Amino acid sequence: MSSTMQIGVNLEYVRHADKSLAYGVRKAGELGFAYVEPCFLMGRCLLSNAGYCHVTSLDTDPQEILDMCAQAGVKISGLSSHSDLLNPEWGVLYARRGIRYARALGVNIVQIVEDMYPPKWLTEDDAYAIMRVNLHAIVETCAENGVYIAIEQHGPYTARIDSLLRILDLVESPWIRVNYDCGNTFLAGEDPYAMLDAVADRVIHVHAKDISQKQAEEERGKVTGTAVGCACGDGEIDWNRIVRRLKQAGYQGVLSVECGTEEQAVRSLAHLTKVLAEEQA
Repeated sequence: MSSTMQIGVNLEYVRHADKSLAYGVRKAGELGFAYVEPCFLMGRCLLSNAGYCHVTSLDTDPQEILDMCAQAGVKISGLSSHSDLLNPEWGVLYARRGIRYARALGVNIVQIVEDMYPPKWLTEDDAYAIMRVNLHAIVETCAENGVYIAIEQHGPYTARIDSLLRILDLVESPWIRVNYDCGNTFLAGEDPYAMLDAVADRVIHVHAKDISQKQAEEERGKVTGTAVGCACGDGEIDWNRIVRRLKQAGYQGVLSVECGTEEQAVRSLAHLTKVLAEEQA
């Protein structure tokens, strides 16, 4: 990657247009993004196969994805697999599939989260015990493949500063890092800037997600995350402050925009380009 921060886009930006992965990758290149962050799942999806959904199977030939990105002139910043840290059955299996697939793509980052709505009978002690066991198994695969897992703030444990720090310390491993999502942290009712201060030295990937005033008024403190936000610069997040803090921490990775439309993606790119010029001068 570059010695300075780059701007990418999560393929969720074409979710409301019912577009395919191929379309999203091609359009990202046309819009001027340097990186894309594709979403993958285990098994097959009828809508994806028919070209109506950007989420793609981990059974897809990696070379097909690489050729697609090369033609569009973009690189992959990380894989968005969202394996469930709280699931003792398929959480590890899903993560391992994503890690091995990332290696095949020449990518060294896989996003991981926990269930936003865990069973009500699950105690906090049980939750941390499950995550500890799962993380032990997952980091073995990380080490074998040279791929980091990047824990995203998206659930009842990862979206809180104190609990995220506890999760990061459950297993001592250099392969456990953070996918910083300021939008989700803000929606969860936490201070996104305090969260960044707490994990800045562990951040390996960033979701550039802004939250509109309307969404904040309706959902803040009631949810722990959202799939996409508004255009960066149109919401509640101070992007100059975020970029400044990331720069202080020596972050040289990608700001992967998470918005819901192409038009929002265009505005996000313009705003973040302006912020980077101001803060990296």
